[in-house]
Amino acid sequence: HSEMAGGSVTAMTVFFPLDTARLRLQVDDKRKAKSTPAILAEIIKEEGLLAPYRGWFPVICSLCCSNFVYFYCFHSLKAMWLQGQKSTPGKDLIIGIAAGVVNVLVTTPLWVVNTRLKLQGAKFRNEDIEPTHYRGIVDALVQIVQNEGVGALWNGTCPSLLLVLNPGIQFMIYETLKRHLRGGVHRELSSLEVFAIGAIAKAVATTVTYPLQTVQSILRFGQHRQPTEQSKLQSSLRSVMYLIINRVRRSGILGLFKGLEAKLLQTVLTAALMFLLYEKIAAATFRVMGIKRPLTSR
Repeated sequence: HSEMAGGSVTAMTVFFPLDTARLRLQVDDKRKAKSTPAILAEIIKEEGLLAPYRGWFPVICSLCCSNFVYFYCFHSLKAMWLQGQKSTPGKDLIIGIAAGVVNVLVTTPLWVVNTRLKLQGAKFRNEDIEPTHYRGIVDALVQIVQNEGVGALWNGTCPSLLLVLNPGIQFMIYETLKRHLRGGVHRELSSLEVFAIGAIAKAVATTVTYPLQTVQSILRFGQHRQPTEQSKLQSSLRSVMYLIINRVRRSGILGLFKGLEAKLLQTVLTAALMFLLYEKIAAATFRVMGIKRPLTSR
């Protein structure tokens, strides 16, 4: 899995500006939705050439921690559950979702911090947004705890936990498309077919769950006014509903999908890059082992 982890860092770095465009559109409700290149051109014009890469280092740190926690949990849970038996895609999916839940609970503070560091010093259209002055990851953690309480580090946990089901949605779409492609004949799909239906499944799952991603970003950013409730779970569920309803009221249903174009570009291009890297790595590995390349069903 190390190549996949390395691939995700490479992909995040290469397509980081797309992530910047998405995040700005999600949290700054006064910013007009335009095409992704137009948004990036605006950001560069107003804030300088490197602005699309603002917050790159904390994001990469969080990504590496996340990958580590996820793969560690995944393999530990798999070893515990299967005890040497052969796994099935269904079991892998359940283990993946469980590992995802642990990952969210452990690494959310890092994602809260990097969301804020990415947006620090940005020129917002929305006048109500207070500027932050964090010196780095640790300083941000300390300031958030001091000013907003420890709970604030887990802002957005509720939508994040719901988003853990994303691979599940993806898997169902993928399996359905695979059945249609085979047309009742049991044949191995070519690696290009696998990539194509994988990318489609990912794009559909991303689109369906995008409003939750928007809410997740707004909660992590922590600049929204929210209803105060006694119970933590109730208040976080209520915050999610409140933010969704509020967004629809202000900018219509499409307001929930602001920044989706950048997200989809990032998702599909990342999938393509990972596919190319993975194919190259797999081919090289087989060559080294002196094996003729078998047809990949993954």
